Amino acid sequence: MKRYIWNSPTLIERRKILRNNCTVAESLLWEKLKGSRLGVKFRRQHSVGPYILDFYCPVKKLAIELDGNVHIGKEEIDEYRTRTLKEHEVNVVRFKNEDVEKRMGEVIKKITTYLNPPS
Repeated sequence: MKRYIWNSPTLIERRKILRNNCTVAESLLWEKLKGSRLGVKFRRQHSVGPYILDFYCPVKKLAIELDGNVHIGKEEIDEYRTRTLKEHEVNVVRFKNEDVEKRMGEVIKKITTYLNPPS
């Protein structure tokens, strides 16, 4: 298995651009995740290998990806990305932007379940 570079220096500028131009859904979810509000630290626009993750919790190795209109028709690419990250022990949970904007409570509940799985 190829070794992945975490937070690659070559992606610093791209990550900064993404953080400064986030979607409404990313902004709303970040308000719920930042400052360890769910009991663990999340990072925004964290890179793993060639991928920049919307949100990443290093302690739980959990990536949260938000899928907006740009993902329509790119499901196979997203599935490949998820499988590749899984091979590097990163679990990925995906939400549609619409879910974050209209059903935040359900989104947070699902994230909390991933963070604290039932025994």
